[in-house]
Amino acid sequence: MKMIYDFIVKDYKGNDVPLSKYKGKTLLIVNTATKCGHTPQYEDLMTLYDKYEKDGLEILDFPCNQFLGQAPGTSEEIHDACILSWRIRFPQFSKIKVNGKDAEPLYKYLKENSPVLPGKRIQWNFTKFLVDSNGTIVNRYEPKVTPLEIEDDLRALLMQK
Repeated sequence: MKMIYDFIVKDYKGNDVPLSKYKGKTLLIVNTATKCGHTPQYEDLMTLYDKYEKDGLEILDFPCNQFLGQAPGTSEEIHDACILSWRIRFPQFSKIKVNGKDAEPLYKYLKENSPVLPGKRIQWNFTKFLVDSNGTIVNRYEPKVTPLEIEDDLRALLMQK
């Protein structure tokens, strides 16, 4: 059976990144957009990253233009905008699709193997998946749940290490 660490994704420059690179880390995987009503969540994501990176948190940011074209531009343009506007330091990847026949295989896996809403399509930008340091998907949070609202769940996983 496939594990999260078996996937290879593209960074914002188009380079292959094996997710095995993140073995032993607690992951928060998020599909994002720079022109979305939830875009201010980037601030919360950076707050969590600043606070918990040293404890083993990695936030994996996957821009997605699938919802009303709210992630316009190239992956590199999106990356530059995120650094300028939110000073992100966490890994950002190439723009992907999260639903449909062309969905990123990682997202197909996340949706199918989530203990919350298994198999359900992604409804909007800023859906978040929390993955423990063993690669197990622990939870799925819908877009209206802010990153700071899941801090207790995140901290609990980081303390288990």
